Amino acid sequence: MSFKQGLVRARSHLIFLTGLVTAFGMVGWLEGLSVGNANTPEAMIEISTEVNIAPTRALTAQELAWAKTAWKYFQNNTIPDTGLVNSVDNYNASTLWDTSSYLMAVISAQRLGIIDQTEFDTRISKALDSLTKMALFEGKLPNKSYNTISLQMVDYTNQPSEKGIGWSAIDIGRVLVPLNVLAWHYPQHTASVKKVMERWDTQPMLVKGVLQGAVVNDDGKTEYLQEGRLGYEEYAAKSFNLMGLDVSNSIRYTDFLKFVDISGIQVATDSRSAQQYGAHNYVVSEPYILDGVEFGWDHISQELAWRVYKAQEKRFAETGILTAVSEDNIDQPPYFVYNTVFTDGKIWNAISEKGEDASQFKTLSTKAAFGWHALYETDYTKKLVEKAATLADPERGWYSGLYEVSGQPNKALTANTNGIILEALAYKQGGKLMKLGK
Repeated sequence: MSFKQGLVRARSHLIFLTGLVTAFGMVGWLEGLSVGNANTPEAMIEISTEVNIAPTRALTAQELAWAKTAWKYFQNNTIPDTGLVNSVDNYNASTLWDTSSYLMAVISAQRLGIIDQTEFDTRISKALDSLTKMALFEGKLPNKSYNTISLQMVDYTNQPSEKGIGWSAIDIGRVLVPLNVLAWHYPQHTASVKKVMERWDTQPMLVKGVLQGAVVNDDGKTEYLQEGRLGYEEYAAKSFNLMGLDVSNSIRYTDFLKFVDISGIQVATDSRSAQQYGAHNYVVSEPYILDGVEFGWDHISQELAWRVYKAQEKRFAETGILTAVSEDNIDQPPYFVYNTVFTDGKIWNAISEKGEDASQFKTLSTKAAFGWHALYETDYTKKLVEKAATLADPERGWYSGLYEVSGQPNKALTANTNGIILEALAYKQGGKLMKLGK
C-alpha cells in the first residue's frame, strides 16, 4: 500500500498527528521492555553497569560558537531556488541522507537560536516543496541522488539519469527522522510533510519486515537487494516503525548478531559476511550516535553503542592515538572512506566503498568526536573535542577530520559532518531531538 493510499483516509491534520501519538506510544512501550528477559534473544547481551549518559545542559559560549561555525556550511551551500543544500561544498548534488542532515541542521539551528522562526519556516518550506517536485525512481521512491539546482535525478557523478540509479531504504529511513520531527513539533509544516510522503509507494521497499533497496544493473534492469547491516539497519528501521510500517525483522538487533573481542571489549558486529551477501558490515560510530541524539537509545542500542565507544577509548589508552571513527568524505582519492572499529574480519580497518584498503586515510572523525562528547562527556571525549576544535574554517564550516598518518586536516567540507555537529550540540542542550512534549 502506498503512503497516498494510507494517508488519504485521514480527514485532518489532527488524525495524522493522532497516528503519530500512537506510534510514539508503541515505541515507548517497546523501549520499556526488559533486555534481561530469559525468553528473548536479547538476554544474550550482558548489560554494562558503567554506562553514564551525560545530562543535558546549556551550551557554553564556545559550544554555541562551534554550532554557528557548522551553520556556516549551510549558509554557503543552500541553493536559493530549490532550498536544497549541496552534500559536499560547492558540489551541486545531494543524496537523501545528506538532505536529511540539512533538515536536521535547520531544526537544530532553530532550537539553538542561531536562526529565527521566519528563516526556519522559509528554509523548511522550500526544501519540502522541492521534495514534492522531484521525479521518483520508477515512479515509486526517491532516487539515490539529485542535482540540487535542477532537481533532476542524477548518478553519483552528478550526470542526469532519466531512469535514475535506484533507491536506498537506509537513506529514506534517515529522511523520515526530520519529517517525523516536523510533523510532530512544527504543525505549520504537517501538510507539506504529508504531501511529500503520500507520493511514495513503500511496498517494494519493505518485504516481510525487511528493508530492501533498488539498484540498476549493467543491463539497465532494476534489482532488489536486502539493505542494511547492524547499526544502520536498525537505526533506519526505527523511523519506518514510527510510520506504522512493518520493519519487524530489520528493527531487531539480534537476528545476525555476533561479537568480536577488541582489547577485552565484546563489540557487536553483523554475522552476514561481504563474501556471502555482497555487502560490507561497517562497525562505526555514526549510526549509534544518530540513534542516541535523535531517538534516545533503547536498552540494546545503548549497550552496543557504549561498547563501540569504549573500544575507541581503549585504543587511545593502548596506542596514544586519539580515535573517533566513522564513514567520511576525504579531500583526495578515493574521496570516501569507512574508518571502522571492525570490518571484513579486521579491527581498526579502513576501506573504500569498493572494499579496497584505505589504511593511509585513517582519520579522527570530527562529527564522531562531537557526537560521543554530547552523549557521554567523559575525560576522553573532552580530549577528542579539544583536538577536533582545531578542524574548522570559521567562514566555511567544519572539516571532516584529521589524518592519523600525516597529522594533517582532512579538509573535506560536507553537509553530513556539519549537520551531525549541529544535532549533537542541540542534543547537548535539549536532549533527544524526537520526543513527546517539549
